Amino acid sequence: MPSEIAVEKKKLKNPPLTLHYLGDRVLRQDAKRIAKVDDEIRQLVREMLQTMYSSDGIGLAAPQVGIHKQLIVIDCEPDNPDHPPLVLINPTIKQMSKEVCVAQEGCLSIPNVYLDVKRPEGVEIAYKDEYGRPKTLKANDLLARCIQHEMDHLKGVVFVDRVDNSLNLAQELSKNGFSYQAVKPVA
Repeated sequence: MPSEIAVEKKKLKNPPLTLHYLGDRVLRQDAKRIAKVDDEIRQLVREMLQTMYSSDGIGLAAPQVGIHKQLIVIDCEPDNPDHPPLVLINPTIKQMSKEVCVAQEGCLSIPNVYLDVKRPEGVEIAYKDEYGRPKTLKANDLLARCIQHEMDHLKGVVFVDRVDNSLNLAQELSKNGFSYQAVKPVA
């Protein structure tokens, strides 16, 4: 169910929130469940969307802007003004497909680094929308990948933690001014 919160899909010279980058401790902390979905949360959703669009992103998790709440915004069609974004509050994965695929991922918290990551092709999630209504969603392909990528942020995991090719990873991070020491591989 697409979001009813509307923000213009455009770049702002001064986005309302500040992105945090790989190496920053805030990216490694667990996000807390949101107990009450209210106007304050909806305002945060607006600001996260504006920040995401300003950075040419298709997904943003609250920890990436230093806020430890289980809140994600996603828009896999940022150039389509008629396609509303998705707002996920307290998302949980109910099911993952057995089929996995490898695809390139990037992250607003690690600019200019794009590497292959293996993930389940599809997911089914439960979440609340921006009005606190419980929802479920089945997603495949790019949307499923984006949901999994952003949900990792809620657990302090960054996509580079899932990259298998450590040599390639080290080279890409170094080339873009990030430390390989900031990577915390997940099993």
